[in-house]
Amino acid sequence: MPEFSRLEPHVVAEILRICETMLDEFDQSYKHSFRLTDVHGFGDFDSAQQLAAGYRRKAAGTPESARERMQQFIDALTQLRDAFATGGAAFLDTESDWARQLAATDPDSGAPNSHQGAQ
Repeated sequence: MPEFSRLEPHVVAEILRICETMLDEFDQSYKHSFRLTDVHGFGDFDSAQQLAAGYRRKAAGTPESARERMQQFIDALTQLRDAFATGGAAFLDTESDWARQLAATDPDSGAPNSHQGAQ
């Protein structure tokens, strides 16, 4: 493997544009995720309240919840964008860390992660 990679400036610019577009979309989704915990209409039975609490847990508050997963993707994508923006050497240093973080969010990757086995 070479010590560094060099991409043409127009390729880097396109990658940065794509990253920014994706970050904008993730940021919007993250902002909307705050409404996910506003669950109502389940009724007053204990089982209904437990179901509502389960929806709130899936929405936010645990490493496996929707809001936290979105933040993890935002963090990983921000690192990737910054690595491309600073050049080849930084990209190679960050690439494996970014890939490891992304693999940890994929339950089918076989990589160990904190959400396997979670209920």
